[in-house]
Amino acid sequence: MTTELRRVAVIGGSRIPFCRSNTLYADRTNMDMLAAALQGLVDRFGLDGAQPDEVVAGAVTTHSRDWNLAREALLSTTLSPLTPGITLQQACGTSLQAALMIGAKIASGQIECGIAAGTDTTSDPPIVFGRKFAQRLARAGTARTIGDRLKAFKGLSPGELKPVVPANGEPRTGMSMGQHCERMAREWKIPREAQDELALTSHQRAAAAYDSGFFDPLVQTWSGVARDNNLRPDTSLEKLGQLRTVFARDEAATLTAGNSTPLTDGAAAVLLASEDWAREHDLPVQAWLTAGRTSAVDFVHDEGLLMAPTVAVAEMLQRSRLDLQSFDFYEIHEAFAAQVLCTLAAWESDRYCRERLGLEQALGPIDRERLNVHGSSLAVGHPFAATGARILGTLAESLQRAGGGRGLISICTAGGMGVAAILEHS
Repeated sequence: MTTELRRVAVIGGSRIPFCRSNTLYADRTNMDMLAAALQGLVDRFGLDGAQPDEVVAGAVTTHSRDWNLAREALLSTTLSPLTPGITLQQACGTSLQAALMIGAKIASGQIECGIAAGTDTTSDPPIVFGRKFAQRLARAGTARTIGDRLKAFKGLSPGELKPVVPANGEPRTGMSMGQHCERMAREWKIPREAQDELALTSHQRAAAAYDSGFFDPLVQTWSGVARDNNLRPDTSLEKLGQLRTVFARDEAATLTAGNSTPLTDGAAAVLLASEDWAREHDLPVQAWLTAGRTSAVDFVHDEGLLMAPTVAVAEMLQRSRLDLQSFDFYEIHEAFAAQVLCTLAAWESDRYCRERLGLEQALGPIDRERLNVHGSSLAVGHPFAATGARILGTLAESLQRAGGGRGLISICTAGGMGVAAILEHS
């Protein structure tokens, strides 16, 4: 038996302001921030006491106490406690992937509505001890006598007491995402000046969006914070050009703190539903989620770690029978300015598109005036798992205000993966 697929409505998003790590949210946890973002969505769309079919959310940097994170966070909101919570993790693509999963269930008729969300804090990292010392602690914890507890620590060496701090790096290569991106920038010959220009544009556009009131329905004041505190509307190419490179120090290095995203704390959420559910609850549809795709690259064997979105977008466009120029808005996650520029260069490369993407010709250029028109991660910050929901909510708002059009989302993730999606408003 076949089931006719239903349209997937994006009702809208909500998030708390994003803050640089160890600043205004230094004493906040993933649970605090995720609950706040979910409650913001409840307040925006009148969901007090409502029972969505599911909340799918996650975080990248987590403690063992964060188990069942999605469920525990929603229990701290005014959503019905009968709402199921599902915890998901796909690095920086977490909350967009959550939206795609919810969308698939809505389209197939399994559920009527759901909330996709993400949160992350690097101010509250899970600092642990090495496995050997942890095992000693476990033995001591189950010992019945003081003597047995002391025996658990017999032969303890000072080296065992050294704590292990989580690293923003790839287990397979031992390199950080910034180091991988530095290699990509060299391969694609992306100049420092172009990266700084993209970063400056991101700050200017995000500041203008705040000043125009664009973010008023999307960003809720929380914990005394009203705006993303990474935003630097007064920066300039001169100031950005004075920053030292951070992932390499040689003359060819180009990535700096100014053209890379900072470690960031924050959370975001987005509401998706069937057309019937939206109508029954008298909620306008901002956009329709019409396609999605997840792909990966073999970065272990020298493909660019953050080039997977080039593949995901190309495959999604082929399945959707669209070309790259068919969009009014492009939301390309700015993990690093170089990543965005490498992606655009790859799509314009006949050789790359033929040899890597299996296309007959290059996908071609996009209109840069349509790229991240309200700023993106370089300006507002990047709490890893929250970025997808932030972008989804921003793009849906953009399409609604434009009164029509089509938008493309492209997100790179750790592990050499990319997540892409298409939104439409008509």
